[in-house]
Amino acid sequence: MRKKILSVVAVLLLLLLACIVFMGRSKNQEASYGASPVRVGSLKGPTSMGLVSLMEKAQAGETGASYSFSMVSAPDELLAQMVSGQLDIALVPANTASILYHQTEGDIRVLDINTLGVLYLLEAGDAIRSMADLEGKTIYLTGKGTTPDYVLQYLLQENGLSGHGVTLEYKSEAAEVVSALATDQAAIGLLPQPFVTVALQQNDRLRIALDLTEEWERTQPHKGSRLITGVTIARKGFLESREEAVLEFLSHHQASAAFTNENPEEAAKWIAALGIVPDAKIAESAIPYCNITCIRGEEMKNALEGYLKTLYDLDSATVGGALPQEDFYYIP
Repeated sequence: MRKKILSVVAVLLLLLLACIVFMGRSKNQEASYGASPVRVGSLKGPTSMGLVSLMEKAQAGETGASYSFSMVSAPDELLAQMVSGQLDIALVPANTASILYHQTEGDIRVLDINTLGVLYLLEAGDAIRSMADLEGKTIYLTGKGTTPDYVLQYLLQENGLSGHGVTLEYKSEAAEVVSALATDQAAIGLLPQPFVTVALQQNDRLRIALDLTEEWERTQPHKGSRLITGVTIARKGFLESREEAVLEFLSHHQASAAFTNENPEEAAKWIAALGIVPDAKIAESAIPYCNITCIRGEEMKNALEGYLKTLYDLDSATVGGALPQEDFYYIP
């Protein structure tokens, strides 16, 4: 009997030890998963400028959550990394998010709007004070069939200027637009920030003639749309498995965007150090015109929905052939 009792006790002790070992492994696995960094990708330019405070704090270990940041020059690189699962969150052009949503059969969620309009019309003279003044003019811009092109065409259409002698001259890169503005005093150029600031510093005869964000909003009094440059997206699987991490990121992102807007001099130093914009002075001058923000929830949905509908009506291919469904918009 005593041997049986001892045998039972031994078995129970072995079971208890096994449970302790198993629980320890489970906790280690859980801790390892929970501590895995949130992988964030962004584009060099305004969409990354609102992240610099968060990047600095994460590097200093002041965020609580762990982050891994990467920046690229072309949207296609971000798309490939999102599709392959190399990134959890990415800051991408607004229409690109819609295209990716369709390409992944709905595996993309929009978390926030990180940048509103960054497009401006520049001229060397003082002739352009309203959209009506563009009649009969030539406008230099980059990217035929890209979002800036469609935005300009939409505004020309809404102001009754389509087919009224406005000529669009397409260049391969922003530097060529800047060069055209320097050689032709009557030229008008469409540029995004921070190229606008670069052009203004290189040529003191240039001035901002029209802010296309303001012109867009003049056409939208009852439509609720806003001119949007960039949005922040997450993979559906990541959002569902680590929603608390996503919510924490959103809180950090909002604070970081506010820091850039409220402390342009300090933020500009980080922007230059991180290689987002090569010169801190250019970055500081550009920040007030970059419309860096962090718009979430219903406000984000209404603004983005209207913007994508406008692009869709111009050319459905700009948003991936169809408008996204309701699940595209993440509203906690």
